[in-house]
Amino acid sequence: MEKDMCKNDGEAWRVLEFYSGIGGMRYSLMKADVSAQVVEAFDINDKANDVYELNFGHRPYQGNIQNLTAAELDMYGAHAWLLSPPCQPYTRQGLQKQSSDARAFSFLKILELIPHTVKPPHMLFVENVVGFETSDTHAKMIEILANSDYLTQEFILSPLQFGVPYSRPRYFCLVAIIYFVCMHVCAKRKPLSFRCQLLNNQLLRSPSPLLGNDDMTVITKHDQPDDSWDKLLESCDPVERFLEFSNSGDQVNTETGFLSTGTAAVDDFGAAEETVEVDRCVSIDHFLVPLSLIERWGSAMDSKRCCCFTKSYYQYVKGTGSLLATVQPKNKGKASSLKEQHLRYFTPREVANLHSFPGDFQFPHHLSLRQRYALLGNSLSIAVVAPLLQYLFAQAG
Repeated sequence: MEKDMCKNDGEAWRVLEFYSGIGGMRYSLMKADVSAQVVEAFDINDKANDVYELNFGHRPYQGNIQNLTAAELDMYGAHAWLLSPPCQPYTRQGLQKQSSDARAFSFLKILELIPHTVKPPHMLFVENVVGFETSDTHAKMIEILANSDYLTQEFILSPLQFGVPYSRPRYFCLVAIIYFVCMHVCAKRKPLSFRCQLLNNQLLRSPSPLLGNDDMTVITKHDQPDDSWDKLLESCDPVERFLEFSNSGDQVNTETGFLSTGTAAVDDFGAAEETVEVDRCVSIDHFLVPLSLIERWGSAMDSKRCCCFTKSYYQYVKGTGSLLATVQPKNKGKASSLKEQHLRYFTPREVANLHSFPGDFQFPHHLSLRQRYALLGNSLSIAVVAPLLQYLFAQAG
């Protein structure tokens, strides 16, 4: 494995984006103000690729990335690989088959190709659900990276730590090669590692290093355990700043492609059935939770805080995401019933806002409401990923 991947000053980083989805990683690169060129994106989901193409003018490669070869990856000459592989093998509600799950095969195949490349990447960035860090897939990843002369720094972070009132903790692995050979400088071995070596091979729950604080004492002091993240809500922006509209009389214009839907009914199992009508204004009333559903599933509804939206949001109630109470108690400090709160679902635009997608992000008109929620549920938080990428690329700059 040679390491001749010297980047000239002023040259943009060449990036490969694996499992590109609806473009959250690319938007994060843009928000991080990294001078980068995405030379190729890869995703097997045609609906996600429709969204990506609409917003970036480029359609990702839709073939099976398990069939990629080391020679094909070398042809891209990429300095960085960004990967957000399927999370289902590691979720608490899944079968937790980890590396034996077929959905984990492509990720491991990509990692196994690294030692066989002539031009391995300078950096890798991996995002997944909490639980990945204890999986055998993670163990295999760390082994491959260590044997290929890479250093890692790992984080578990949530949008709550970045001022967004949204609890979505995720695992992140930042990877930098220890050195590479620059043939333009007499085959000199050039180091490429993280500034603070004390953080290597550590799993951190604090964003302090991203803010330039390498003091381990401070980092440990501000390490946030999962059960204390809700306390950060007090310092977050109010959820109202992320809403499309605030009262039932408002309507949403579908010219942006967000709410192209007709009626939405909910069956006895909490699954939404929809009739799609594009290019029309939709009232917020279409997102109100039916009283029958509140009566049946009220105990499973979370209307007090904004929790992780999954791909099944709007189809099922339990464990899929938060609901918004549109009517507050008249008397402060007095609790009101769920029926009195006029609960509604967050709209796709509001979910996109909580994921920190830019205002000009759009969905193609032909995608149904359910498909939009599913694609957003599989995406990532730009507010979290952008500073992580900025930190990673700064180490290599």
